[in-house]
Amino acid sequence: MTRRYKITIAYDGTQFAGFQSQPRQRTVQSVLEQAINKMSKESDYIAIFGSGRTDAGVHALGQVAHFDFPHDMAGDAMLRGLNSMLPLDLEIVACEIVEPTFHARYQAHAKRYMYRVSRSWFMDPFKRFYTGHYKYPLDVQRIREAIPDLVGTHDFSSFVASGSQTKSHVRTIYEATVREDPAANEVIFEFCGNGFLYNQVRIMVATLLEIGNGRREVHDILRLYEVKDRSQARETAPASGLYLKEVYYGADAKRLEETKKLAEKQQAGMQNESLMQTDEEQPKLTAKK
Repeated sequence: MTRRYKITIAYDGTQFAGFQSQPRQRTVQSVLEQAINKMSKESDYIAIFGSGRTDAGVHALGQVAHFDFPHDMAGDAMLRGLNSMLPLDLEIVACEIVEPTFHARYQAHAKRYMYRVSRSWFMDPFKRFYTGHYKYPLDVQRIREAIPDLVGTHDFSSFVASGSQTKSHVRTIYEATVREDPAANEVIFEFCGNGFLYNQVRIMVATLLEIGNGRREVHDILRLYEVKDRSQARETAPASGLYLKEVYYGADAKRLEETKKLAEKQQAGMQNESLMQTDEEQPKLTAKK
């Protein structure tokens, strides 16, 4: 009996030429398919379908894929069997049987990416494959002021690499945050949205770092939306610091949407309260005149 399995995957992207299969290249998809087909022992080739691609050197904590398997195995048995055949830089962290209609790519409602930036003066040899590196002066408060400009629905034409074949560059970002990790001497970005363009996260990070360095105005992102010119965004952060952290489906996606709506209401309430305070204060100022 054929079953459809949903797997959540973690991998160190350093030695992979990306997620998607490529001729004569070691990719996450090709390594997974080799293990799955070895387990099935059937003549019909079993392909996997991922939630999306990641480039060479990009890591994942929660990539998602699905495949159809010709034998009935419990999810935990499938997880143990596959992990016993996979290399050390690739692991199945969760596995479950899903409905035959489930699709890892087409039913993904949102994705969350994390980007780590090392702040050491010299590149830490133990971080060189797992962080970006920025040794220059950085005012994180300027980044905190700028990063909300990314939230919402925008045309990200200035933030997409030239190799993109996507017709529409309009995407919605639900959350965009930055925090400092003093113990690790890192700055960590997170972005959650309904989809991301080719190299979009890495270009956004590079732009925010330039804002933090004072090379751009705090709200220069708003200008970049208007010009729709990739060359004006300039830099792309290295692949080594990027992690696909989570993919959202079904109920999880609904909770994310509810959280977004609640945050919007709270923000609108704060703005209205500010306007009310201004209105209340205005007559007093007029009376003094």
